[in-house]
Amino acid sequence: MLTKEPQTVVLCGSTRFMEEMTEATRRETAAGRIVLAPGCDLRTPHPLWATQAAVDALKPRLGALHRAKIRLADEVLVVGAYIGDSTRAEIRYARSLGKPVRFTHPEAEEAATVPGHG
Repeated sequence: MLTKEPQTVVLCGSTRFMEEMTEATRRETAAGRIVLAPGCDLRTPHPLWATQAAVDALKPRLGALHRAKIRLADEVLVVGAYIGDSTRAEIRYARSLGKPVRFTHPEAEEAATVPGHG
């Protein structure tokens, strides 16, 4: 008997919304979805990114890893009311792949399509 795999959702948004991402992870998991989320918050001090050189080396790897998560996911959930340039680029990338995009804050959807707005 074949069973259908659960949907996979990737969380996108500014790491300033890490608490909201944690709550979104809970809600999406409780709804039966597999959640992919940012694994590093460079805003919070940690030995892995304690120096600017470490941050500079890590950022491109994290960006590539997050794009891979977007490719793996069935859909994207944008967390938070603020849509910055990085999140806007992630939304464009997801849509270019035909991925559905949802928003925890529906008013942020407009900001996602207007450059410099957010």
